[in-house]
Amino acid sequence: MFFAVLRDIVTFLLWILNGNFHFSNQDKLPKDENYILVAPHRTFFDPVFMAIGARPKRFIFMAKKELFTPIFGWMIRHCGAFPIDRDNPGSQALRIPVKELKSGKRSLVMFPSGTRYSKDMKGGVAVIAKLAKVRIVPVVYQGPPSFTGLFLRKRIDVRYGDAIDISDIKKMNSEGVDEVNRRIQLSFTQLDAEIEDVRVC
Repeated sequence: MFFAVLRDIVTFLLWILNGNFHFSNQDKLPKDENYILVAPHRTFFDPVFMAIGARPKRFIFMAKKELFTPIFGWMIRHCGAFPIDRDNPGSQALRIPVKELKSGKRSLVMFPSGTRYSKDMKGGVAVIAKLAKVRIVPVVYQGPPSFTGLFLRKRIDVRYGDAIDISDIKKMNSEGVDEVNRRIQLSFTQLDAEIEDVRVC
């Protein structure tokens, strides 16, 4: 409930601040199943736009434990975030999202590269998707990297791609993870190209 209300409030505020954001391919988002929404991490607020475009689906997020201060931590917990120790993630990095995806009503937002400053994809998405038996939905954000661009009303595009089914990959060894990452990266590249084509027109 808190997540849905806050999302509506944030959406309204963003329309006032920017009003120049565009969502496409929302019909590709699975309606009656949970999934992992994955994206290249380009700014600290890109997950906000991705969640807005995927309404009414609710999400959970992984967040570094340092963000869970008494006040801010309370707020992001109610938005669906759960803490992860990046240096020692432990079993909860798999257990919590897999349990929610299999038996809950919320999907998961993940960034395969882990941080905004890396393009190297890790294996977490592949393993969680396999264990939870869910599909992976790629999405890309193109727009301003900072709040300044929002205030200047620069264009923002969020484009969703076809859900990636990995049920044909039997083992999540290094080869299996590499294949999942290859499919994800291929989708990111295609979605970026499609957005650029729209912006040229």
